[in-house]
Amino acid sequence: MPRMEPTTTRAIVDALTKAIVEHRLQPGSKLAEQKLADHFGVSRTLVRQALFQLSQNRLIRLEPARGAFVAAPAVDEARQVFAVRRMLEAAMTREFVRQVTPAKIRALREHVAQEKAAVDGQDVSGRTELLGDFHVRMAELMGNQVLAQMLGELISRCALITLMYQSSSAAEHSNDEHADIVKALAAKDEERAVRLMTEHLLNVEANLTFDRKVPTSDISLALS
Repeated sequence: MPRMEPTTTRAIVDALTKAIVEHRLQPGSKLAEQKLADHFGVSRTLVRQALFQLSQNRLIRLEPARGAFVAAPAVDEARQVFAVRRMLEAAMTREFVRQVTPAKIRALREHVAQEKAAVDGQDVSGRTELLGDFHVRMAELMGNQVLAQMLGELISRCALITLMYQSSSAAEHSNDEHADIVKALAAKDEERAVRLMTEHLLNVEANLTFDRKVPTSDISLALS
């Protein structure tokens, strides 16, 4: 018999992420450390490390003296976030065109290529992170760390909504739209770039589907 690799924190994070993304765990469900430790055959310390990582990604929330719970997506909040992003990113796109360089375009094209690889590889959490980071990357390339931080915080607030409700086809479409935005930026076509960015954000919001299967709060069933 081949020797089995020990369960790692990363494996626990990946398994729980997959269960949440695939709607097999109910938002608000309590994630009991001992049940998870029993399921994975590991110590509660390893489980605690995994839960902390998931809390950093806002997939779960940690409550003092109560434990860990699957985060409950706030749909209204996500819609407000998208409204604010459209205001900020239209102005950001205009400014990016005015200071565009070949090096900045190369950096964005490399990022879009990474997105495509994640989409093609059906890496759900990876593609979500990369698709969101495209917008932060634009701010970073402009040298505006304040804007990059603001966008990062806004994107993280609706990350779970996007992670749970964006289909593979919608994610692929987002990647195509990013590629089109980069083409407009490279051509220094300010009006087209702004229009494409605004349409892209509207499309991302419109393509979130909320008709979900009824999930479970049973950890063993959800992870099986």
